[in-house]
Amino acid sequence: MMRLTDRHFKFDWITIILFLLLVSFGWLNIASASHTGDSLNYFDFSQSYGKQLIFIFLTFGLIVILLAIDAKFYERFSSVIYILSMLSLIGLFLFGKNVNGATSWYAFGSFTIQPSEFAKTATALAVAKHISDLNTNIKVFKDQLKTFTIIAIPALLVLLQNDTGSTIVYGAFFFVLYREGLPKYYLTIGISALITAILALKFGAIFTSVIAGVLIFAFYFFNKKKINFFQSLFILMLSVGISFGVKFFYESILKPHQQDRISLWLRLEKDPAKLEQMKRTFAYNLNESEKAIRSGGFSGKGFMEGTRTTGKFVPEQHTDYIFSTVGEEWGFLGSSFVVILFVLLILRILHLAELQKSQFSRVYGYGVASIVFIHFLINIGMVMGLIPTIGIPLPMFSYGGSGLWAFTILIFIFIKLDSNRINEW
Repeated sequence: MMRLTDRHFKFDWITIILFLLLVSFGWLNIASASHTGDSLNYFDFSQSYGKQLIFIFLTFGLIVILLAIDAKFYERFSSVIYILSMLSLIGLFLFGKNVNGATSWYAFGSFTIQPSEFAKTATALAVAKHISDLNTNIKVFKDQLKTFTIIAIPALLVLLQNDTGSTIVYGAFFFVLYREGLPKYYLTIGISALITAILALKFGAIFTSVIAGVLIFAFYFFNKKKINFFQSLFILMLSVGISFGVKFFYESILKPHQQDRISLWLRLEKDPAKLEQMKRTFAYNLNESEKAIRSGGFSGKGFMEGTRTTGKFVPEQHTDYIFSTVGEEWGFLGSSFVVILFVLLILRILHLAELQKSQFSRVYGYGVASIVFIHFLINIGMVMGLIPTIGIPLPMFSYGGSGLWAFTILIFIFIKLDSNRINEW
């Protein structure tokens, strides 16, 4: 029998180094986005870069704790962690602090913490625990429904707190379920529904319904693998329902600022004068971000030499729009470097996930990679104007203790699970 002293742990230093590079480069850009052209005191803890330095320092202590805990602890107590995390989200409705319209923070004096950031890790653990259970078969609808419920509860709680960006992140778990055997028709339905919704907003519900009907008719009569008439009718009714439903949701449920963001993205406004007014009013952050990135050119203006960054043209540049600092001061080369670091980190985690002997560790690893990927994709896409503006930070890069610690916990739990791989039989 293997004694406790015989156990071996080997941490994946490639993942750790990629993490540290992102944190370090992120801090440099936070410092640059915070200064105003004067000399910079790196240890001025009243400034955001000074506070972030404290967060980073505390992160190393957090890493030591995470790696010191027995790997099996995370699996055994995943349900308890999930329940406590959901209670912390519910508590926000009673004790939460409203910041920028979202009740997503607990305030302790001048210090605030955002439990929705940590809920992603708790959900990843809970999903991994449920799917790896011997009685769970993700191909069975009953077990699919249970899994969807585990994901939907935190997503709904976060949505009710008016934090749409964090809610969207829970869609990342689709990749996890797909890897574990979720039927492919879910992917088809999801992509079709998304395309239908976008077309309905852009061209109208009636036009989209007609197009859907023509496509279904053509598929029914000309495809060799025919679907029956009632399936075709159901798909048509579903398409029509989505077309009219998304229009109602857009006009009657979404708040004005959310409507404006989508309208600008899809260019729904036909009046040029009003469109220009909307750009100046509602897309100011995006326009200034795009200008800052374009001004960086190929090699950038240099560290702390960005005129638009120093002039504070981009609001919230040290948080959600931190990538615009990279674009202006480090140019295409620096931006590519950041993108490559994130891609390497995600691919490395996926590679390690596939090496796991435990299904729990594999599922959790895919959850980590998927969450980081969604954050990375949405944030950079938002900053560059490729997708609607959504308040979501760039992992390990944007300013904030909650985000940094949440991603530290998310990633280093997996590093600990991976280190225990040699001890699993």
